[in-house]
Amino acid sequence: MNDPMKDQPQAGLENPMQHPEEQPTGSDGSPKFGRLLIVLVLVVILIGFITFASEWLYS
Repeated sequence: MNDPMKDQPQAGLENPMQHPEEQPTGSDGSPKFGRLLIVLVLVVILIGFITFASEWLYS
């Protein structure tokens, strides 16, 4: 017996939730974690400076 579902292409079953295709992995467009780490360290230093400066000025 022939299965009628076997003969038809299953285009809708490959991605039934309509998710976007996965992004390719590699160096193109990858997040710059080193740059993010530098920015986070600078923000922590700035917050520390503001804390000490406000303590020095208002105490």
